[in-house]
Amino acid sequence: MPKVQQKETVSEETKNEQIYNMVDDLVKKSHVALDKMANFTQEQVDRICEALATAGEQHAYELAKMAVDETGRGIVEDKITKNLYASENIWNSLRHEKTVGVIEEDKEQGLKKLAEPVGVIAGVTPVTNPTSTVIFKSMIALKTRNTIIFGFHPQAQQSCVRTAEILEAAAEAAGAPKNVIQWIPEPSMQATSDLMTNPGIQMILATGGPGMVKAAYSSGKPALGVGPGNGPSYIEKSANVERAVYDIVLSKTFDNGMVCASENSVVVDDAIYDQVKEEFKKWNCYFLNKEEIKKFEEKFIDPRRLTVAGPVAGRSAVKIGELCGVQVPANTKVIIAEYKGVGKAYPLSAEKLSPVFTLYRAKDAKDAFKICHDLLNYGGRGHTAGIHTENQKLIDQFADEMSACRILVNTPAALGGIGDLYNNMTPSLTLGTGSYGANSMSHNISAHDLLNIKTVAMRRDNMQWVKVPSKTYFEHNAANYLKHMPNVSRFFIVTDEGVAEKGFADEIADIISKRRGKKEYEIFKAVSHDPTTDVIQDGVHRMNIFKPDVVVAIGGGSVMDAAKAMRLFYENPEMTFAESYQKFLDIRKRTVRFPKTNDLQLVCIPTTSGTGSEVSPVAIIKDAKTGIKHTLCDYSLNPDVSIVDDQFVAELPAKLVAWSGFEALGHAIESYVSTMATDFTRGWSLEAAQLIFDNLEASYKGDQEARKRMHNASTLAGMAYANAFLGLEHSIAHTVGSTFDLPSGVSDAVALPQVIRFNAKRPEKLAMWPHYSVYRADKDYANIARSIGLSGNSDAELVEKLVQKIIDLAHAVGIQLAYKDYGIDKTSFNKAVANLAVEAYGDQNTVTNPVAPLINQIGLLMQDCYSGKGIN
Repeated sequence: MPKVQQKETVSEETKNEQIYNMVDDLVKKSHVALDKMANFTQEQVDRICEALATAGEQHAYELAKMAVDETGRGIVEDKITKNLYASENIWNSLRHEKTVGVIEEDKEQGLKKLAEPVGVIAGVTPVTNPTSTVIFKSMIALKTRNTIIFGFHPQAQQSCVRTAEILEAAAEAAGAPKNVIQWIPEPSMQATSDLMTNPGIQMILATGGPGMVKAAYSSGKPALGVGPGNGPSYIEKSANVERAVYDIVLSKTFDNGMVCASENSVVVDDAIYDQVKEEFKKWNCYFLNKEEIKKFEEKFIDPRRLTVAGPVAGRSAVKIGELCGVQVPANTKVIIAEYKGVGKAYPLSAEKLSPVFTLYRAKDAKDAFKICHDLLNYGGRGHTAGIHTENQKLIDQFADEMSACRILVNTPAALGGIGDLYNNMTPSLTLGTGSYGANSMSHNISAHDLLNIKTVAMRRDNMQWVKVPSKTYFEHNAANYLKHMPNVSRFFIVTDEGVAEKGFADEIADIISKRRGKKEYEIFKAVSHDPTTDVIQDGVHRMNIFKPDVVVAIGGGSVMDAAKAMRLFYENPEMTFAESYQKFLDIRKRTVRFPKTNDLQLVCIPTTSGTGSEVSPVAIIKDAKTGIKHTLCDYSLNPDVSIVDDQFVAELPAKLVAWSGFEALGHAIESYVSTMATDFTRGWSLEAAQLIFDNLEASYKGDQEARKRMHNASTLAGMAYANAFLGLEHSIAHTVGSTFDLPSGVSDAVALPQVIRFNAKRPEKLAMWPHYSVYRADKDYANIARSIGLSGNSDAELVEKLVQKIIDLAHAVGIQLAYKDYGIDKTSFNKAVANLAVEAYGDQNTVTNPVAPLINQIGLLMQDCYSGKGIN
């Protein structure tokens, strides 16, 4: 009989030796890379880090979706924000920090400080914030010329590996040596332990569960770790209750409460307790009854660790209810348990890492302080404590008495604790708890890791601004300004064939010809309806030959957008098109920097009344290779001079009057409700909206006075959106219009009623900007309605009347309000809508929409736009 081959088994000892050798090989490769980086300059290091930031932004959606799909935890849209934060905000905070060579010098004292890398770093990452933590730790490691080897959480291995692969490739492409970023390919406790204890590791960055962090501190190596967060938040009787509740719901729903700084318990003064409770109910928060609380205590808490059970963390409120045997409404945002005790006998008083918190009723401030103190002592010492109050003396007292390293004032704790978004703390995704929580650092990771630093972070609004062209000329024949424009002599006139055929470019040339002294001009009339990168390159080539000192754009939005891009790339030939359309959360903190000043002046003269491009920092350019339209946005794109001369729209065809009019109306309404709207911009928005409602139909029918007012309205709306930005209507209009070749005004008109109705309902997901402290879109829409003479018994009634007014106006000027009415095949639309929703979510305008939309909600809105839902 043939012998049966015995399967060879590997002994435990042999297996452990193989793991050690694998880890040791990674460490040796890392030291080779470390040596190669030792002599890198600050410029080389910063180039590599900027490449990491750019790669993180470019792949933010892909990595977020991978993380949610793999771990089953969190929300894709919020993980996108985390990835953008780890790329943009972190890099912005590091951009100008010196980390190479001499970083500080005091000649009077004779002191000089030099920076040297600590060496090879072991990076341990959590399941809660997997991809963003990889971006963050890679960036701070390479900024200081260190190399890093990761041990990823097994439940997030695939998404973390993909993140590291992207970052490693970006770093190498930017000049980094091979193996600056590495990782353990097959995760295990043994492999991670071998990594942390390997003799070649100089420091450990540990973010994870208590066991892993303790192992890091027990490794014999310098370790920067974190502690658990069981942070309370106190709503004191003087607080702005609406804002406090909004902040807490925003915080607890952000990525399903997985940021360790988020509120685990809320303590409320007796005097306002009932008011606060009702406010939470308005936001679809579900209060457990006594029997449901008992079920939660059994299923929600891990009896061994006395904290949230593994399967529960990071799930939605509805899913958690299901796991714990409690049925909650499908629209539940947060689950709340009213509680009276703290400690082991009160299981739900522990850390929760989910959209669940306990609510405590305090007799007074003294009692509230005691409850908060007890909560911190039960698993949260050193992390974060929040207070909502208008009493500065109480803030000082709270900061003094709480054993927490982050004292957050009038702030959503999850977004406040990580720094930068709602305060000026150092942005970080690794939050130390100091000696309170057995940590070596007491702040968001920085250089001061031998001190306990207690930080009181006051909420702050972003500094706002109004930026418009330095000069705007209007009224009939305003173009004659070019006859006297100072300090220029070489005019590069940008236009298109249609405008040129009307003789407008020649008219500008005639005005220039009448200038005194030396003057030359060249006409470039090759701009297409949707200007492409090829057209821009052609224009830049012509400019390089002609050497202008001023660009004059005369035409519609396409012409003015093309001129902006031509000037940008003419003056900045090293900038790539991909860099120019990088998305940002905050225009002042973007990864890719635009020029601060322009030597070449830009004059914009609109020949349509809709785009507002003559006063905006925006240009929409199509990639000639992919066919995708991209939005370029930066204040360096702003024209220097705008000329709003109604002679150029006197003979505009009626359909263009209608289309451009609705584009301007979209600008006016969306800028008014934007999260970046201010007292300065809303006046422009409102005046523009009133002018459009009063004059569009008459302008459509040929009334020249109405046409002049519409031309002014378009510019006013452009000034508003240039400073307040727009919203979801434009995101949908851009993506659908680009894909199915619809005129921009038509796609705007179709989307506008649907988006207003969506934004006017209490949001499922809350918008995230300090300046936009409380949801107000419903009231803003109602205010627009009142300003145009509509009346109603409630804001909801006024909003619907505004929608009907828009519908009636569209029909009066020949615009149908369903995409299906423009020959778009339903099958083709349905096939494309999922990708279009993702693209619209990524549009820059979505960032400032008053409701933070989910991707699936955008898809449903697009379907409503296709069918014309609710349009009479």
